[in-house]
Amino acid sequence: MSLVRVHLVRHGQSEWNVIGRLQGQTAHPQLTELGREQAAQAASTLAAMGLGTAALWSSDLVRALQTAAIIGERLGLAVAEDLALREQALGRFEGAHTSALHAEQTPTGLHVGDVRWGGGESTADVHARLGTFFRRELQHAPREMIVVSHGDTIRVARAWLQDRSHRDLDWDDIGNGAVISVEVRQR
Repeated sequence: MSLVRVHLVRHGQSEWNVIGRLQGQTAHPQLTELGREQAAQAASTLAAMGLGTAALWSSDLVRALQTAAIIGERLGLAVAEDLALREQALGRFEGAHTSALHAEQTPTGLHVGDVRWGGGESTADVHARLGTFFRRELQHAPREMIVVSHGDTIRVARAWLQDRSHRDLDWDDIGNGAVISVEVRQR
């Protein structure tokens, strides 16, 4: 079994990041000028790694696709889209201002990662869809795989790639344009 380096890249700053709106799977928020700069910096970071043969995947949401296009242009890679790489669906919370949110109690008997907050997806749901994507793509991935996605999706992807469950996520800050690399065995 060979090793694959998966480079998880968070999209650059979007218009909704600036105004504090929850995006979830809302498709249309675009990158800001700073977001385009962050995408270019992510491309520079990846180029400095001396990548060999690589595949470039992206969420189909505009902010991720714009980021992936900048990376693809710099690295000479075509962008493949996949809905599995979308951000966690947030149901009725999508479009809400973060300042208007308040903490809710986790229902008795459930883990926070099993709750579909706002009628959207749970982190268990995201873990399952990412598992389907990575199981399929890692079978024939080249040595390097670049995945442009979203903050919470990257947290869940990192857990899946490191054989951790949706209940064992790292909640550290993942800044816009961040590149997180994980080495995994092809499965």
